[in-house]
Amino acid sequence: MSEKICVGAIAGAFGVRGEVRLKSFTADPKEIASYAPLETSDGARRFDVKITRQINNGLAARLSGITSKEEADALRGTQLFVPRDRLPSLPDDEFYHADLIGLEVTDTGGTPLGKVLAVLNNGADDLLEISAPGQKQSVLLPFTKSAVPTVDLAQKKIVADPPEGLFS
Repeated sequence: MSEKICVGAIAGAFGVRGEVRLKSFTADPKEIASYAPLETSDGARRFDVKITRQINNGLAARLSGITSKEEADALRGTQLFVPRDRLPSLPDDEFYHADLIGLEVTDTGGTPLGKVLAVLNNGADDLLEISAPGQKQSVLLPFTKSAVPTVDLAQKKIVADPPEGLFS
């Protein structure tokens, strides 16, 4: 499990006074500011965050030290991280996406199905993108209780009961 968790990304400038378009990956998007200071992946820069308003596809925010459109634009694509210990504990049946990436996936009989590459959200449910041995393309497995009955973070594995034919 990683020490830092990505909680958002900067999508570019919003306006001309240094505000940024912020994509939040937290359950309640506006809560991203409560985890501040947010830092870049290498830890070289840290930002306090003040959400100014909700906008289409994200939030408008002020980041400490950013005062111009040019500075805000230069941060486009920057992911923002927090140390894991600043995040709240989750109930037993909820997981941080970062904890699922890299886990081995087997079926209910113990046959290896692959490894989790990413967790994607299609709007309705999350999907696990799995690199399956012997397949050229990754497989998208619905991350539902019926398709994924067991997630064992301690053993770093997932037991799946995939729909018929998904891994053939």
